[in-house]
Amino acid sequence: MDETARQAALSQIYALPGHLLWRAAARVYVELDRMLPGRTDLHAYAVLIGLADEEPQTQSSLARMTCVSGTTLTSVAQALQRDGLVERVRNPDDRRSYSLTRTAEGRSVVRRWAPHVRRLEERLTESFSRADADRLRELLGQVVGDQLDPRTPRELMESTAFLITRAHLRAHREFFTALEPLGIEPRHYGTLRLLQVAGPATQGELAGLLDVSPATVVQIVDHLEHRGLVARQRDPADRRAYRLHLSDAAHRVVVKAEPIASAVLADRIGGPRSRDHRDLVRLLAELLSSLDG
Repeated sequence: MDETARQAALSQIYALPGHLLWRAAARVYVELDRMLPGRTDLHAYAVLIGLADEEPQTQSSLARMTCVSGTTLTSVAQALQRDGLVERVRNPDDRRSYSLTRTAEGRSVVRRWAPHVRRLEERLTESFSRADADRLRELLGQVVGDQLDPRTPRELMESTAFLITRAHLRAHREFFTALEPLGIEPRHYGTLRLLQVAGPATQGELAGLLDVSPATVVQIVDHLEHRGLVARQRDPADRRAYRLHLSDAAHRVVVKAEPIASAVLADRIGGPRSRDHRDLVRLLAELLSSLDG
C-alpha cells in the first residue's frame, strides 16, 4: 500500500466519531494501566465516588449512575467487597437486590487514588486549552446523554477518562444493534471502509491502519471472509503474504451501512456539517495525536 492510499484511508476513518471514540477509549485504558496504582479500576473508582454523597445505595442505582450494565456492576461490587472496600448486604426493601456502603478502607482508597486520577486527567488534556478541554467533556456528555443518572457525581462528569469510556460504550452499543440486520459489527464496518478507500491490503497493513494486533485482524477478516465480503488472495509481490480484496457484496453492505453510521449520534451531535460533530472529531483526533506523540 502506498502512502497516498494509506493517508486517504486514515482520513476517511478519522472522520468517523464512533471510530475515534473507540480509539480514544482504548488509549484511556492503556493510560489507566500505566498511571493508576496497583489494581485501580475505573469502574471501581466510579462506584466508590458514587457512594460519597448518599450511603447505602443499591447496585441498580450505582449502575445507572456509572452507566454500566447490572452484570458489570455486580462484578465490580463483588471485587470491592472482596478487597474490603465496601460492605455489600441484601436490600431490606427488596431481597433480590444488594445495597453497598463504603468501608473506612474504601474511603481511604478514594483519597489515595485521587492524585493519580488527577494526573490521568492532566495527561489526557495536556494538549488542550481550558476551553477545549471543557468543550470535549461537554460533547462527550452529549453523546452519553440520558444514559447517565442526573445524580452522577461531579467528579465523574468532570473526568475526561470516564466520559470517553461511557460515550464509547453507548455509541458502540447503538451502532452494534443498528448493524445487526446487515450481519456485521462496528469493527467490520471500519475495516470495510478502510479497504474501500485504500484498496487491497495485507493483514499487516490493515492491523497498522486499525492500530490493533495481528490476531485481532485475523478474527475480523475470518468473519468477513465467511460472510463473502472479503477474499484473501496471494500477493504477487510476496507469495508468503495475502492481500485482502473486497467483494461486490461488500461494497453494497458499505452503502447500506453508511447512513446507519451517520445516524447513530446525529440526534445528539448532529450530522457531519454540524458544529458539535466537527468539534468532537477535531478534539478526539487532537487527543489521540497527543497520546501517540
